[in-house]
Amino acid sequence: MGQGHHHSGIFGTRSELVFAILSGVALTIGWVLDTFIEIDRLIPLCFYFGAYFFGGWFTIAEAIEKIRSGKFEIDFLMIIAAAGAASLGAWAEGAFLLALFSIGHALEGYAMGRAKRAIESLSELAPRVARVRRNGVEKEVAVEELVVGDIIIIKPDERVPADGFVVEGETSINQAPITGESLPVDKSPVTNVSEASQSPETLSPEHRVFAGTINQSGSIEIQVTKLASENTLARVIKMVSEAETRVSPTQKFTKKFERYFVPSVIIGVILLLIASFFLDEPFSESFYRAMAVLVAASPCALAIATPSAVLSGVARAAKGGILMKGGGPLESLGSLDAIAFDKTGTLTEGEPKVTDIKTADGISDTELLRTAIAVEDLSKHPLAKAVVRDGTARLKSIETGSKIRLPDATDLKSITGRGIQAVVEGELVHIGKDDLFTEVEGTPIPSTIREAVETLEENGRTTMIVRRGDRYLGVIGLMDTPREASKRTISTLRQLGIKRMIMISGDNQKVANAVAKEVGLDEARGDLMPADKVSEIRKLQSEGGVAMVGDGVNDAPAMASASVGIAMGAAGSDVALETADVALMADNLDHLPLAIGISRSARRTIRQNLWVSLGMVAILVPATLLGLNIGPAVALHEGSTLIVVFNALRLLAYQPK
Repeated sequence: MGQGHHHSGIFGTRSELVFAILSGVALTIGWVLDTFIEIDRLIPLCFYFGAYFFGGWFTIAEAIEKIRSGKFEIDFLMIIAAAGAASLGAWAEGAFLLALFSIGHALEGYAMGRAKRAIESLSELAPRVARVRRNGVEKEVAVEELVVGDIIIIKPDERVPADGFVVEGETSINQAPITGESLPVDKSPVTNVSEASQSPETLSPEHRVFAGTINQSGSIEIQVTKLASENTLARVIKMVSEAETRVSPTQKFTKKFERYFVPSVIIGVILLLIASFFLDEPFSESFYRAMAVLVAASPCALAIATPSAVLSGVARAAKGGILMKGGGPLESLGSLDAIAFDKTGTLTEGEPKVTDIKTADGISDTELLRTAIAVEDLSKHPLAKAVVRDGTARLKSIETGSKIRLPDATDLKSITGRGIQAVVEGELVHIGKDDLFTEVEGTPIPSTIREAVETLEENGRTTMIVRRGDRYLGVIGLMDTPREASKRTISTLRQLGIKRMIMISGDNQKVANAVAKEVGLDEARGDLMPADKVSEIRKLQSEGGVAMVGDGVNDAPAMASASVGIAMGAAGSDVALETADVALMADNLDHLPLAIGISRSARRTIRQNLWVSLGMVAILVPATLLGLNIGPAVALHEGSTLIVVFNALRLLAYQPK
């Protein structure tokens, strides 16, 4: 059965349903007159004609459309069957066939329309106009006319018209429509507008806003960072609507099945038609049986079994702030029982804090910190930012009163995965893991420093050794605290039946073990370079498939190697939206069980739908061959299609247990 086209006719988009009901009414009146009342044969016949007209109108329209594009589908088989019935004088059966088929088709169109509307409602989130201030003048312009850098004014209770960051005013914003977060998020202005507009993607969530979210308490002004066609909402809508075109494994199977099945049905029907030449029975009986088989064997329910479930699953996920890119990821995620987590920023806050400072003999905390801060200030790495932020705070508490003076650092070089070097006041400074100092020239690590590093790492700290010239200044210990949600999420996933959960991390093995123990994971793999992460995932992949959860930016290669890559906090990151198969819009692990729950539910639904649709064909074909009438065959056949569609629509109401 073709996907219900919304044919608008006299009655608007409901025309198909109205026609189908009229067809049923005409059929009923005709049949009552024909069966119970002595009356001229022509009168019931007129009603049957009416039933044929209303029941056949959309069916024929659709069949012609299909045949023109070279498709040979079920609508066509139905018309042949109805015409055949009429030519045998079995008007009632023919009308019954068309009435039921068109009612089924109309209801299915309506149901699929509901799932599509759930998706389209996303596109109504963003307002059509925005209040802009240009050259000191406020005016309303269409959202499409906004340019990057425009300043927009948003009053309380208004929807945010564009992606941007706050430059003026404080408020809280309900981001549920985009990220699925239930609580409003507080927003405040950025401190430096020109810096913020250089790299809006690196701003923290309290400054960024997204089109389609709802401003709650205060008036704010935002600077636009993306055109209407490129903002987060537009991309989500595009990806969700493309989700239908990305085919799932089951859909591939059903397409293949139909390709061989439909022609073989037609051949079978032709063989049944010529049976009367060989068997001793009138042509009308052979014809009637052939038509009944034709109806029984048409795989309507099969054609819609998977797409209806995929569409409903994707729509339900989008409502929870989860972007599923089609049937493929939806089905694979539902079947996996292993998940790999990236540690930093996924299981942990990604906001490391300086916890320990151990200086070498004869070195003051001040000297160690001033050198470390000067160098790390050149780097964008999260650990570097932590050293600058927490180190500066410590310096202030040591040197109260005087303004902190930092030495100048230049010529930053990063040594992949090991550390960095820079020049401070003419001396070469190295900061990094202990491996770094076996690689670069200079004095080896003294035993006191090595012992300090080992003690810190035993306690799950990430360590940075600081060497200036050939003097070791000391060690800085940092700890990245696990997210509150990590423990909860992991125990929920266990209940859902995820058997293996593994953490992969670039940090040393002891840190990885400490975090894993705290959040309740069984396996942790540390000391991994980006390339090692990819090979770890490939290994897990070969052991039966794995989903990889990360932030989608620096884990992109590993995520691409997993069966399903899941990115967190994708709302603000283009890279994450593009690379992941599943994007959790909020930066919140609690949404992961929902994504997996929906996928599992969708996969179950697809299975059930396949059993119902194939089972019905398997029962009906032999039954009609053995003499089941065309009426009951149509009723059961259409019934199975509706069961399949409504089973799929249950997904729209999915609630996590």
